[in-house]
Amino acid sequence: MKGLTNLDARTQLSPLRFGFSIDGSLRHEPTFNFQNPIPSFIPMLKLIASSRNHRLHPTLLRPAHDSSSPLLKVFGSLAGLSWRNTNVGGRYFFCSDSGDASDQVIDAGVKAPEDSHSKPSAIVPTYPRPEDYLTVLALPLIHRPLFPGFYMPVFVKDPKLLAALQESRERQAPYAGAFLLKDEPEADPNVVSSSDTDKNIYDLKGKELFNRLHEVGTLAQISSIHGDQVILIGHRRLRITEMVSEDPLTVKVDHLKDKTYNKDDDIIKATSFEVISTLRDVLKTSSLWRDHVQTYTKHIGDFTYPRLADFGAAISGANKLQCQQVLEELDVYKRLKLTLELVKKEMEISKIQESIAKAIEEKISGEQRRYLLNEQLKAIKKELGLETDDKTALTGKFRERIEPKREKCPSHILQVIDEELAKLQLLEASSSEFSVTRNYLDWLTALPWGEYSDENFDVTRAQKILDEDHYGLTDVKERILEFIAVGKLRGTSQGKIICLSGPPGVGKTSIGRSIARALNRKFFRFSVGGLADVAEIKGHRRTYIGAMPGKMVQCLKNVGTANPLVLIDEIDKLGRGHAGDPASALLELLDPEQNANFLDHYLDVPIDLSKVLFVCTANVVEMIPNPLLDRMEVVAIAGYITDEKMHIARDYLEKTTREACGIKLEQVEVTDAALLALIENYCREAGVRNLQKHIEKIYRKIALQLVRQGEMIDATISGAQNMEPIKDKVDSDVLGENTVEKENPKLVEGSDPEKLGETCEVDEVQTVLSSNQSHSLEVTKESMEDKEIETKTIEKVLVDESNLADYVGKPVFHAERIYDQTPVGVVMGLAWTAMGGSTLYIETTLVEEGEGKGSLNLTGQLGDVMKESAQIAHTVSRAILLEREPENPFFANSKLHLHVPAGATPKDGPSAGCTMTTSLLSLAMRKPVKKDLAMTGEVTLTGKILPIGGVKEKTIAARRSEVKTIIFPSANRRDFDELAPNVKEGLDVHFVDNYMQIFNLAFGDDQSQNIE
Repeated sequence: MKGLTNLDARTQLSPLRFGFSIDGSLRHEPTFNFQNPIPSFIPMLKLIASSRNHRLHPTLLRPAHDSSSPLLKVFGSLAGLSWRNTNVGGRYFFCSDSGDASDQVIDAGVKAPEDSHSKPSAIVPTYPRPEDYLTVLALPLIHRPLFPGFYMPVFVKDPKLLAALQESRERQAPYAGAFLLKDEPEADPNVVSSSDTDKNIYDLKGKELFNRLHEVGTLAQISSIHGDQVILIGHRRLRITEMVSEDPLTVKVDHLKDKTYNKDDDIIKATSFEVISTLRDVLKTSSLWRDHVQTYTKHIGDFTYPRLADFGAAISGANKLQCQQVLEELDVYKRLKLTLELVKKEMEISKIQESIAKAIEEKISGEQRRYLLNEQLKAIKKELGLETDDKTALTGKFRERIEPKREKCPSHILQVIDEELAKLQLLEASSSEFSVTRNYLDWLTALPWGEYSDENFDVTRAQKILDEDHYGLTDVKERILEFIAVGKLRGTSQGKIICLSGPPGVGKTSIGRSIARALNRKFFRFSVGGLADVAEIKGHRRTYIGAMPGKMVQCLKNVGTANPLVLIDEIDKLGRGHAGDPASALLELLDPEQNANFLDHYLDVPIDLSKVLFVCTANVVEMIPNPLLDRMEVVAIAGYITDEKMHIARDYLEKTTREACGIKLEQVEVTDAALLALIENYCREAGVRNLQKHIEKIYRKIALQLVRQGEMIDATISGAQNMEPIKDKVDSDVLGENTVEKENPKLVEGSDPEKLGETCEVDEVQTVLSSNQSHSLEVTKESMEDKEIETKTIEKVLVDESNLADYVGKPVFHAERIYDQTPVGVVMGLAWTAMGGSTLYIETTLVEEGEGKGSLNLTGQLGDVMKESAQIAHTVSRAILLEREPENPFFANSKLHLHVPAGATPKDGPSAGCTMTTSLLSLAMRKPVKKDLAMTGEVTLTGKILPIGGVKEKTIAARRSEVKTIIFPSANRRDFDELAPNVKEGLDVHFVDNYMQIFNLAFGDDQSQNIE
């Protein structure tokens, strides 16, 4: 026998063991799993006592002479039941819970010290006897009373009480009193108490707790203590007489004994027979009760009527007051009657349970039968060709498509689908409404309702993927890694709206695909450049012919998941026409607070887009409407400097282009000098798209060159092979003539001497020719072999700075820097364009001088803002000159001309104000500005320098023009500090608040020259 370890899965799932609740209404009782006991509770069945008065607990012991259970015999044969009470006061044994020691038994009357040493959790025989304990700790039981012979786990929340229990166990006196708590006066005993009520009960102490305890309880042995869980084993009934101490609560008790009864009394026998009969009927319907009985009867030692009554009451589903009533009853006959009532009630509950199960089974069987008949009917119709329309097939197709998503699909969507399916069955296939409903159902059932792709929350892997595809773009990568990190900490990720702004060719669109790969999301891109129809975003009404859903619904259908990455390209180029304003329609789509219920005009049901990550791209943020821009998180991507372009060209563009052209690495070499010349003289814009085109152009020409070389080699080899037969023919001809001469000597002798001489001369000439031909053939063959070897050795194509023009033509750009040393009246400024940054010269010259002829003429396609800046600069220059040189009437008497090359390029903006002022002052004072100096900043009439934009682009332009000193407004210091170190390297940057600081930097005496 293996003790309590032989419980099947159903017993393990029971909330209570050995007389605890088997009814669902009492599942609040603490659970104790006997199949997997706590480590220190492995030897569960312990020796309790050895005297006749303190017999071992029946659930733990079995007779030494008989392995079969009397209760099993009782259940097996009711008619011939024999009540034999052998072994009363005899020897009892217990079985270890270990499966390996299931056959070992130990005499209860013998102390086993070696076991107590080898098994620390084993309970040694207790002395004195349990009945000698008249003062015990009071343990309150919340849910059910503890019956003698049963285990119960109890959670003790009072630390003092828990410490006292631990101390009692260590003092070889592991006993306590377990008493059921009374309900509050207004509480219903049939209602399960809540956790809040439990907390209030745990707070009861002292006199208040004493008054709430039932008088009759159980003397419980403390089997083990693990944390705040105490395992109790019930022994005998107790009655509280008085309180001894309050904290922890200790009470005096009297040990109660059952009233004497006649074992041969017919009424008691009949009552017990009825209890057993009812139990037997319940066992037929409840497997859970069967497990209780089987487990209990394996360990029962001596069967008695009181044990039968306790067993029936303990495993019943009665409420705690009814169980307490059985516990308090000392009359065996009355206790059996009470137990019989509880068991009969359980029998009624079992019948109700059986009827419910039967009704459900009949319902399921009816539905299955109807389903099978429908399937058979469909099969018969299909075989006989009775199906005249495809409505049934269409309905089945739509139901089959939505069935896997039914659990995840929102209820309102399912309701619409079911209504449309019912509507489809009523429509004629030839009607126009049928096709509209069919298309509508097709879209509804094809969408991925509640289906999400598994996201990647590995920051390291995402970083690796982003670096594989793009060089630089630190801000964008950092933002995506932040998005992943937040999703990892939250356990789920929400959608975001990110806008990447920057000049063309910097990788805004391609980074979107890399972000989707890094996040393990599906990718969908659509461009809204020039979009002028709201229906492209929100869809058409179903009433229109050819109506379709909007781009977002199409996106969800294509990707098959509800959390893709959607790239909305060229959002700054939205159009506006008679069909509405798409920018306004995007307000709902790109609003995190609204897109959880995005409403498409075609579907006309809310769609959850809150998990979608939107990435928008734009060249000029200012072109985006303000309400739409407010909903997006803008990440600016500036242009690349020369070093970054070199890395991108070498590590990304060249590799991709070489593979696309089918050229091997060992066949071509492009030097760094060639790439640098290509970047500086051909591809000076901020992006790398033009650089990619030029690299592709180089490799296409190399591919053509390699193919031509291969064809030349093949032609040379085939020509050499064709020359071999010619040589053989010439040799054979010469050899044939010699043979004729040898075979026909008479013909030679009989010939005329003159002819003979001619013949000899001809022979000599032929011999010389033949020898010359053979020699020439050998030379030709050798030269061809040498040429083939030479061609094979010169297969690698080298692209250097010297031959770069042969592949991409003459340089497009010349140096932006026109002057090595800017002359008087010329100052270099810095400008921002959609293509990146560039240097900009401001030129001022004197037209004529005369009394009162002071004026300013402007050229260079200047915008209104720039013209106003020139006027402001002219006023500020006059004020500064008046302060510096009061006697100089230059501006009052000079007609000036200010020009901003190149003249064909439109220019506008306020940031050239300080540059214009410096140019005018340079001309007025006839002083050139400092060499390698560039500046930018807006100037006011009082000489204040205001901040500007495009700091990175302007810094890159200055580096490209080899400018050493840059002047920025002080308010732009933060923008400059955020730049990468390689961008700021080698630059002397000054930040100014007032124009006089620029004046001192530009016209310092130690760094300027006076020109007469």
